[in-house]
Amino acid sequence: MNNDSDIKIFGTSSEISNQNVKNGIVGKDDIEKAKAVGENVARSFVSAVDGEGDMMADNAEMVAQRKLLLSFTATIGFEQYIKDDTLIGIANKSFLDTIKDADRDLYKSSSDTGAFSFYYLAYRRENDIERRIGQTFAMLCSHDGDPIFQELGEALFCWFSSEVRKTVKRFFD
Repeated sequence: MNNDSDIKIFGTSSEISNQNVKNGIVGKDDIEKAKAVGENVARSFVSAVDGEGDMMADNAEMVAQRKLLLSFTATIGFEQYIKDDTLIGIANKSFLDTIKDADRDLYKSSSDTGAFSFYYLAYRRENDIERRIGQTFAMLCSHDGDPIFQELGEALFCWFSSEVRKTVKRFFD
């Protein structure tokens, strides 16, 4: 019986993805769709956070963490619902570029890699993801263990994940 455990595939996923474009595996139409997905999700994101400072002025920390959670959810959503690494990268770049064009301050405040690391840890555990994301949100809002903040984080994650999924489906189905 052959054992494949010692077989290695060389090249990073981005190198392989770039080859997909060069070799015509990913067509121009798919690239345009991925860009449109990123732009549309970014518009939803900007709309979701627009004016929230007035609404929650007494809790600036929660406002900041809400932006980070929604941005993280978009990133994860692209990874979940788009099946090609090249197209995932294109959608994510389009998402970030659209936010940057709309509001540079929002762009800067929605890409804290420290918070993303905590969310990725919660996400990668692969069981009860929504609850773990909610717990992480509460912790990052300095309300660790607070069920209201946990439920808010869980609801935000579920809602925006659904928005990303619908947008991807609209362009790729």
